[in-house]
Amino acid sequence: MSQFNGADGGFQFDLLERNERLKEKGYQVPVARKTGTTIVGLVFRDGVVLGADTRATSDTTVFDKNCEKIHYIAPNIYCCGAGTAADTENTTALVSSQLELHRLNSGRESRVTTALTLLKRMLFRYQGYVSAALVLGGVDFYGPHLYTVYPHGSTDRLPFVTMGSGSLAAMSVFESKYMDDMSREEAEKLVYEAISAGIYNDLGSGGNVDLCVITRGQTEYLRGYAKENERKFRKPQGYSFPIGTTSILSSRFERSFVPTPFVSDPENSSTMAVD
Repeated sequence: MSQFNGADGGFQFDLLERNERLKEKGYQVPVARKTGTTIVGLVFRDGVVLGADTRATSDTTVFDKNCEKIHYIAPNIYCCGAGTAADTENTTALVSSQLELHRLNSGRESRVTTALTLLKRMLFRYQGYVSAALVLGGVDFYGPHLYTVYPHGSTDRLPFVTMGSGSLAAMSVFESKYMDDMSREEAEKLVYEAISAGIYNDLGSGGNVDLCVITRGQTEYLRGYAKENERKFRKPQGYSFPIGTTSILSSRFERSFVPTPFVSDPENSSTMAVD
C-alpha cells in the first residue's frame, strides 16, 4: 500500500482496493444504519418552529409510540434528533451542559452559532460513529437561526430543513407551500403538514406531532400538538375474502384428548370437575 504524499494532491484509492480484496474473502462491508424519523424546522417572521414525530423503532419493531425527539439545548435553543436515540440524547445533553457553564461564566445568552460549533466539532471527531442527525434552531440577538447537522459534522443553513427517513415527503410540502415572512399560525400549520406527510408516507415515522416554537425571549414546547395514530381511510363495509383465496398446500388432522381433572366428593357419590 502506497504512502500518501500531501504534495501529490488528488484522490487515493488504496482503501477501495483493500475493500474489494476483503469482499472476495467473504467479508461483508458494513452498511449505514437506516434512521426512522421525520424532523423538520422552519424560519418564520418572529422566530423558528421545530417539529418531529414520536415513533421510535428498532429495525421493523416499534419500541415507543410517543418518544421525545425535540431536545433542550438552551433556553433559546432547541434541537430535533434523528438516528440512534441514545446518541442524540447524550450528544445534546453534553452540549447543553457546556453552554450552561458558558452562560454562568459570561453572564450572557447562548448564541446559536456557539451550539452549532460545539455539535459539529464533537460529531466530526467521531467520524460518523455517533449516529446523530440534528436540526438545530434558536433565536438570539442576531435573530432566528436554523441549521442541519449531519453525523459526520457537516452543516447547512436554510430557511426550512428536513431530516430523517420521512424527509423527502416533508420537503415536498415545504417546497410547495413555504413563503417568506410567514406568521406563527401559518408556520405551525405548515410544520404540522410536513410531519404528517412523513408519518403517512414513511413506515419509520409515526405516532404524534410535537412542535417547539422559539421567539425572542420566549420558547413554547407543544408536546402532543396533534395525534396521528388513526388511519386516514377505512373501508366502510370492511373486507371479505371468498373461501379458496389462499390456497392450502397440505393439511393433516390428528385426534387429541385433554383429560379433565376430577375431585371426589366424600359426601356424594358423584364427582366434581375442577375448572
